Amino acid sequence: MKTHKIIFFVSIIIVLTCSSFVSFKSNDLSKKFVVVLDAGHGGHDPGNMGNGYKEKDIALNVVLEVGRLLEKNADIKVIYTRKKDKFIDLFVRGKIANEANADLFVSVHCNAHHSSAHGTETFVLGTHRNNTNFEVAKRENSVIFMEDDYKSNYAGFDPNSPESVMSILLSQEEYLDQSIMLASLIQKAFTNNLKRKDRGVKQAGFIVLHQTVMPSVLVETGFLSYKKEGAYLNSSKGQKQISEAIYNAIIEYKKSLDKNVHEYPIVEEFSPETTSTSPSTEAATASNVIFKVQIAASSKFLENKSYNFNGLNSISNIKSGNLYKYFYGNTSSYEDVKRLEAEAKKRGYPSSFIVAFKDGKKIALDAALKSISN
Repeated sequence: MKTHKIIFFVSIIIVLTCSSFVSFKSNDLSKKFVVVLDAGHGGHDPGNMGNGYKEKDIALNVVLEVGRLLEKNADIKVIYTRKKDKFIDLFVRGKIANEANADLFVSVHCNAHHSSAHGTETFVLGTHRNNTNFEVAKRENSVIFMEDDYKSNYAGFDPNSPESVMSILLSQEEYLDQSIMLASLIQKAFTNNLKRKDRGVKQAGFIVLHQTVMPSVLVETGFLSYKKEGAYLNSSKGQKQISEAIYNAIIEYKKSLDKNVHEYPIVEEFSPETTSTSPSTEAATASNVIFKVQIAASSKFLENKSYNFNGLNSISNIKSGNLYKYFYGNTSSYEDVKRLEAEAKKRGYPSSFIVAFKDGKKIALDAALKSISN
């Protein structure tokens, strides 16, 4: 009888141990895609009040609806910087995203201007390209003056100083490509699906984006100061449509990443000796600018063979952080690279975009265009 009891208890222990191991492995393999949604302003900070509408309320309604839609996906986890009418310091918003090890940070706002300006625009972090971008960033960044200890929190940053904003360089450079990809998808959803006026993807020195260490965008959903657009954004219909557009863009972005990581056959594992593009590729062109089309970013190394990239040839890659970035083409002609970009999109890379290199280093596209025009 004792022998039977011992066998019984040993069996129970084995079953429990195995089930715990399976459970652990299951949890380990099912890491969710974490999206942090940030409703701009809140509490004693109403944001802009164009035509009497409150930016803080519209932003919150949109964020909550985007979150509700995302939460229907079992593989996505949503975190909110605020879920009610509450003031949250800008540096805290970034801290929430960083501590969550988020995959995306999306901040939602409404625009305003003294003119009849209207339409949507989505920003990624960067030095402002013109005075208009600076004014938008200055308005959003001025929120820090409402914080109790902004001087120590932001090391003397002055939102009213162009020099101070210019000091926010691309600390997010590792994530800039992905931020631009998401921003482009959001603008495309607004323009194609909702027929909104497209004001484009832009760069500006937003503190809330500067605080994060993941792909991050700031969405200006429209101008409350433009009567017709303000009424649309303040309506339940408008907020629902805006939310669905942002949601669809996030899902398309995630699918693009999943496709890049999982769909292609992994031919060999990465080793330093097998990196197929080195600085010497561009260095050979001396100081000339080289254009390429970025088509994918993957955490896995893929051999630069056409069968891995939907039949495209002339593939190269570089490693940036934990990602391998893949490029199609290599040309000094901007006209040629635009044709290559169109070909890449036709071959199944709708989120592809043009990048530039000079002396073996990646540079801003507008700087490259200025360089070749001089």
